Amino acid sequence: MVNSNQQFGEYNLKPAVLSALKKIGFDQPTPIQARLIPTILRGGDVVGQSQTGSGKTHTFLVPIFDHLQPELQQTQVVITTPSRELAAQIAKAARQFAEAMELVKLSIAEYVGGTDKARQIRQLEKHQAQIVVGTPGRLKDLVQSGALVVNQVKTLVVDEADMTLDMGFLEEVDFLAGAMPKDLQTLVFSATMPEKLKPFLKKYLDNPDFQTIPTEATIADTIDNWLVPTKSKDKEEVIDKLLSIFNPYLALIFANTKERAKELAAHLRGQGLKVAEIHGDIPPRERRRTMKGILHLDYQYVVATDLAARGIDIEGVSHVINDGVPDELEFFVHRVGRTGRNGMAGTAVTLYGPDEEDKIAQLENLGIEFAHKQIRGDEIVAVKDRKARTQRHATTNKLDPEMVGMVKKKKKNVKPGYKRQIKNNIKRKRQMDRRIEMRQERRNTRRRNKESD
Repeated sequence: MVNSNQQFGEYNLKPAVLSALKKIGFDQPTPIQARLIPTILRGGDVVGQSQTGSGKTHTFLVPIFDHLQPELQQTQVVITTPSRELAAQIAKAARQFAEAMELVKLSIAEYVGGTDKARQIRQLEKHQAQIVVGTPGRLKDLVQSGALVVNQVKTLVVDEADMTLDMGFLEEVDFLAGAMPKDLQTLVFSATMPEKLKPFLKKYLDNPDFQTIPTEATIADTIDNWLVPTKSKDKEEVIDKLLSIFNPYLALIFANTKERAKELAAHLRGQGLKVAEIHGDIPPRERRRTMKGILHLDYQYVVATDLAARGIDIEGVSHVINDGVPDELEFFVHRVGRTGRNGMAGTAVTLYGPDEEDKIAQLENLGIEFAHKQIRGDEIVAVKDRKARTQRHATTNKLDPEMVGMVKKKKKNVKPGYKRQIKNNIKRKRQMDRRIEMRQERRNTRRRNKESD
């Protein structure tokens, strides 16, 4: 049992590491840090399963920096991540930690696809970085060319392992691990634990400490969390209607599979909409162009899968639409949390069919509350909880506490005040307009700066 009041000082870390943690504002370890940092410090292998935002990055960075030998000019740590965006985030966190420790001569290199490989090889011929962060494909290329030397690596971190598997990169990670020493310390982190990942874990990890941190079902109070039944209608038809009613600033539409994401994107393009796709079948170069377009507000609609979109921060998402309930329920909170950020209002809509009732019940059991809605004509209206009748007649119900909360929320939502709705819509529109103006001003400033250079 882990003490919830643990402090980093209890881990016998180097004074410089403790000082760095204070500088970057880390006072108390998160649950996954408290469970796994001691094992990693002892040199053990670990598997950490927890949701995005649980503190996974510093779970491995803290012990890595505690064990690091900055004076040793060789690659000591390799961190693989399935996307450029995640690699950039980890490299940034590592550089921030190095700066806080005042390790001015420490070299942290970032190697990802879509960048100048020849230039990276020339750099590696001059010196090897002590910490290397990169995407599996580019790291494999650099090792195969003989440029990146990994035969003395002490620690391999496989971050977002399920996403690595989903995007087809596990073979490259297997190659990298096979090129490293036999006494390698291997640290694997993942939001979910697919069966297909287990052979890799068995092959490279020695009696690992396996820790799972339960998903916290917390949804920001700035988000309207709606549940809309599709009944006999096609989900495409319902999505078309929702987008027509919303006219979103930026809508993020989640699909459960790559195939479904492709279908939805093709359907929406058929309606004359400009749609971006983010999923594992998008080639790296195209993915990079797409992300740049999304960040530059070239798209109003983005269709994505959970794994491909993980770790990508897209600003200004006004609406999230779930094409269905995710197969991995942990992803639900992550999806919904893409809107309603930084105090802005947001709306999340989950479409569900009769075969998804059990999944909805499981989400409610986690403490997630929905406002029940239906589309009538050109309006979205509040309706009674789909289980209201059975609640009246039930004599026993495992979800009684949650259902009580649902009934209370239902009373507020059955007959909404339309004046209040209009007022809220105006407020949201003004917020979005201000954000557009601010972004446009930043663009103009960047353009002026480029022209003056």
